[in-house]
Amino acid sequence: MNSLSTKDLYVGYYEKNIITQMNIQFKSNEITTIIGPNGCGKSTLLKALTRLIPHSKGSILLDGQSIAKENTKKLAQKMAILPQTQDSASGLTVGELVSYGRFPYQRGFGKLTSSDYEVIDWALKVTNTFDYKFRTVDSLSGGQRQRVWIAMALAQETETIFLDEPTTYLDMAHQLEVLELLKNLNQRQQRTIIMVLHDLNHAARFSHNMIALKDGKLIKAGTSEDVMKKDILQEVFNIDAEIGRDIRTGKLTCISYDLIRG
Repeated sequence: MNSLSTKDLYVGYYEKNIITQMNIQFKSNEITTIIGPNGCGKSTLLKALTRLIPHSKGSILLDGQSIAKENTKKLAQKMAILPQTQDSASGLTVGELVSYGRFPYQRGFGKLTSSDYEVIDWALKVTNTFDYKFRTVDSLSGGQRQRVWIAMALAQETETIFLDEPTTYLDMAHQLEVLELLKNLNQRQQRTIIMVLHDLNHAARFSHNMIALKDGKLIKAGTSEDVMKKDILQEVFNIDAEIGRDIRTGKLTCISYDLIRG
């Protein structure tokens, strides 16, 4: 079970801090969604947590140890990230792309073992992409491609998976398909999911916990019930929101909202 936390964290670019003095404890085996307006530091925080970018001050602790000192391959065996914009997979088959998830476990010349192939097939089956194994990634729909990238993250066999806006550019049905997949991974595989979403109602529906950011600062962290409140959304997004209950899920939902002007 990976325990992840930040202590007085500062992250920035070109000597300008984007994230300032952030203290967060992420709960293991649960889904946590980071919300906030554009430019508030959501993606920056996610990149720092996964060491894609360095932090300037403070610490990020994984199981009580600083990730800054962790061996790269060892860290990749503990956490996987699906960035907002994936690298080109042009010409690769689905099976080939998913096999990249086994890189942290390869030695020497990096030849895949029978155990590696078993994990790859397992990841494809869990994400319902096994039938696409020999198709090129380019030939798939947006929703299918997103599930394949998630399969690659699963093939890393990490306890924690980070996703930066995994529903971007997907239609409504495919958005739900991806979020239901992540929910199932959490429930059936006990994976810790930490992701960034723009849709507040999706965040409240599929997350145990939410983290609200504004201008690189933590405004509120807690359960979805704690964060999905009128005053919090006003402070974070400058909106006057009407909050109710979803008649199907029972979760809090933003029914309507207006901009607060002046």
